[in-house]
Amino acid sequence: MAQVKMDPRVVRTRKLIMDSFIKLSESKEFRDITVKDITTEAMINRATFYYHFEDIYDLLEKALSEVLLINLNSAEYEHKKLDEDVFNHLFKAITDFQQSLSNRCHRGYEDTIAQIIRDQLEVVFNKMLKAQYGPEKEEMLKTTAVMLSWGLYGASLEWKRNGTAPPEEFLNTALPFLMHGLQFDLQK
Repeated sequence: MAQVKMDPRVVRTRKLIMDSFIKLSESKEFRDITVKDITTEAMINRATFYYHFEDIYDLLEKALSEVLLINLNSAEYEHKKLDEDVFNHLFKAITDFQQSLSNRCHRGYEDTIAQIIRDQLEVVFNKMLKAQYGPEKEEMLKTTAVMLSWGLYGASLEWKRNGTAPPEEFLNTALPFLMHGLQFDLQK
């Protein structure tokens, strides 16, 4: 399958819009940022903004998705075995991502952020599980990827809400059960 080559000008303009949005979100609440603010900051016109994004919510979703993808570096995990190190790296990536958002995207957008994180984690887990167990169990692996993505996201929320320990330490308390099932012997 041939890969479509993106015009570098389009890529640069899109990045400029996203960078302007992120810069504005450091000093303003999301609900107070307008398309006009972004176009002024990026020094582009409204038509250019709307060529790249449907609206400000589309921009929010795409900017957060790209930042998370960079944090996750999903290509790195595609051919790895799902083990404790992978769970720790993914958990650290999403907790770092959530911490970086604390100053930018405030209350009211948790659902959007949650969906983005879960969707990206599901893709990563699905690819890893297929590589490890083969595509013939696709439906079972898809369900497992969904459960793992929601579980890891839920754990990150719990860590964010009550976490005093570093993310890796927090996750390590549950990893034996996750890796070895609920029959794990606590006496070991």
